Amino acid sequence: MNDPVTSSMLRALPAEHRQRLMDLAREVSFQAGTRLFEEGGRADRFWIVRTGTVTLDMRVPGRRAAVIETLGHNQLAGWSWLFAPHTWHLGAEATTPLRAYEFDAAAVRALCRSDPEFGMAVTQWVGDVLAHRLRSARTRLLDLYAPYGSGSRV
Repeated sequence: MNDPVTSSMLRALPAEHRQRLMDLAREVSFQAGTRLFEEGGRADRFWIVRTGTVTLDMRVPGRRAAVIETLGHNQLAGWSWLFAPHTWHLGAEATTPLRAYEFDAAAVRALCRSDPEFGMAVTQWVGDVLAHRLRSARTRLLDLYAPYGSGSRV
């Protein structure tokens, strides 16, 4: 569940950038079963999980949505807010009661534009998370739908 390289904002961002980002946070709570976002929807915010778990899922035509990854403490829920066209590439659901820090994407993007060093640090952090999520999605989809799982060569 926790990838020590890409999951934690605490390890990914220098202290001064982490504090600037946290100055924009607001604490939120969600009940288990609450959808945080839907694939294709407008990506106008993101979350860092404090407690609880969130599953990321992907629509698969003709099948139920495939769970790609489960997120927990200090992990980023949502990366699509940073990259145009700012629409969600996955869906997300709280699988347990969830407490998180929520961020307004437009405010964070504006701070990234006004402070290039901060912007580079945030972009690197989110890019690392994105790369990890793409690998997870590929592996999970191969496990679910390839003839011989992720060990097969496609």
